[in-house]
Amino acid sequence: MPRPPKLKYDRGTLILHPPPKGKAWIEFATWDDRIEKFRIPAIYYRLLVETLQADNTPFIDEAKGFIPLELTPRFQRTPYPHQIEALAAWKQKNRQGVVVLPTAAGKTYLAQLALESTPRTTLILVPTLDLMHQWYAQIMAAFPDVEVGLLGGGSRDRTPILIATYNSAAIHAETLGNQYALLIFDECHHLPTDFFRVIAEYAIAPYRLGLTATPERADGSHRELENLIGPVVYRKGVKDLAGGTLAQHQIVQIKVKLSQLERKKYEQAIAIRNDFLRKSNISLGSLNGWQLFVKASARSSAGRRAMLAHREAKEIAGGTDGKLRILTDLICQHGEDSILIFTNDNATVYRVSQEFLIPAITHQTPVKERHDILTHFREEIYKILVTSHVLNEGVDVPDVKIAIILSGTGSAREYVQRLGRILRKGTGENKLAILYEVVAEDTSEERTSQRRRGENINPTKNVTKKARQLELLPDDFSYDITANKSYKAAESQSKPNYDL
Repeated sequence: MPRPPKLKYDRGTLILHPPPKGKAWIEFATWDDRIEKFRIPAIYYRLLVETLQADNTPFIDEAKGFIPLELTPRFQRTPYPHQIEALAAWKQKNRQGVVVLPTAAGKTYLAQLALESTPRTTLILVPTLDLMHQWYAQIMAAFPDVEVGLLGGGSRDRTPILIATYNSAAIHAETLGNQYALLIFDECHHLPTDFFRVIAEYAIAPYRLGLTATPERADGSHRELENLIGPVVYRKGVKDLAGGTLAQHQIVQIKVKLSQLERKKYEQAIAIRNDFLRKSNISLGSLNGWQLFVKASARSSAGRRAMLAHREAKEIAGGTDGKLRILTDLICQHGEDSILIFTNDNATVYRVSQEFLIPAITHQTPVKERHDILTHFREEIYKILVTSHVLNEGVDVPDVKIAIILSGTGSAREYVQRLGRILRKGTGENKLAILYEVVAEDTSEERTSQRRRGENINPTKNVTKKARQLELLPDDFSYDITANKSYKAAESQSKPNYDL
C-alpha cells in the first residue's frame, strides 16, 4: 500500500512528498532538484488543502503549527452597525480580505471581534512600536487568560497571540510562517513592499484580515493586497459614518498671500529650478520626472542649485509669516478647545513651538518625553500640540476637536489620517470637529491641497496661469520600488473545511 503524502513546512515553503495522485495540486508546485521533491509557496496552503480535499486525496498535514484557543473576552460592548457589517462581509469571503474604514471608526475592536470568531493562534502586524504597545494593551485587556507577546523593540516572544512590527515579522517570517492561523494586518497598506510582503508569502495562515483607512499606494502595489490578504470586502468613508460613529466635522480652507519679499524669493527659486529643468529636458509632469530630476541634480553644480531652489520654494510656501498670523487667530478663536497643529517639516514644528510656547513632537522626540507630552495632552494639561508626521498614523489621541494643517503633502492617506485625529465622538454631546487647512495662495500648495482632498484638477479652471507656471513637484511621490511579481491565486470550487 503506497504511503500517504506528507505536507511539511520548510522556511516559507511547503514540501509535499510523496507526490499524490491527480493533477490539480501540481498547479501550485515546483520541482526542487536539490531535494528531489515538490515545493509549494506557503501562501498556497489553504488552496492546496482545499484542492486535495476536493479530490478526496488522503494526506498527512504536518505543516500547520497553529492550534485552537479558548477566548473569553473580559469586556464586550455593542458593536457599531458598520463593525457588524464588516465582520459579516469578512466571514462571507471565507475570512480573507481587507476592511477599509476611516481613522477612529473602531478598526481595533473589529479585529477583536474577528479574533473572537476565529479562535486560533493569531499574529497581529503593526507598522510602529507605538501601535504595537497600543494593540498589546487592548488585547491584554480583552483576553487576560491568554498569553499575549511582542516581537519588536527588543522583545522576541513566541506566544499564542503575538503582536509584531512589520520589520521584525519580516525578519522572522520563515520561522513564524506556520505558527499562526489568523494574520491581522493593521495599516495593511504597508504590506506590499519587497521587504514586508514575505510576511504574507511565507505564511500558511488560512485566515487573513487587513485593516486600513486608505489602501491605495502611489506606486500601484496596493493591487497586490488581494493576493497577499484577500479582496476589499467592506469599505466605508468619513462621510458615511459622520454623525453616527464619528463626530460631525467641517473642513475650512484658509488662503494666505505671500508677502512681497516672500513672493519675490519664491518666484526666483522657481525660475532657477525651471530653467534647469528646461535645459535638462525634464518634465515634472511625467511619470518618472521627479526621479530624473533627482538624478540630474546630483550630476552638476547647476543641478544642486536647482534642487536647493526647489526646496527653498517649498519652505517659503509652507512657512510663510502669513500662516503664523492665521494660526494666532485660530488659537485665540478656539482657546477652550484641544488643538492639533500639523506641518510638513520639523523646522516649522520647532518654530511654532518656540514662538507660541507649544509642546512639540517629532521623530527626534525621545520616547519618554513623547509619552509624557501625549499623557498631558490627553489629560488636557496641555491644550495644544504641534507635530509633523509622527501623529499621522497609529497614535491614540482621543477627543481632539480642532486640527490645523499648516502644510502637508499631496497624500490622500495623510489627509485622511490627520482628519481622523479629530473624528472621535468623545464624551461631549453634539461635537463638531473642525479641520482648518491653511494654504499659501498662488503657490504649489493649492494643487497639493487638491490632490490630497481627491479633487479633480483641471489646469484650465480654478488655477491661474502664474500658479501653473510656479507649480511644484507632487510631493507624495513614492520611492518604494516594488518588484513586479505576485502569486496568482488559483481558483477552487471546493469549500474550506475549517469549521469556523
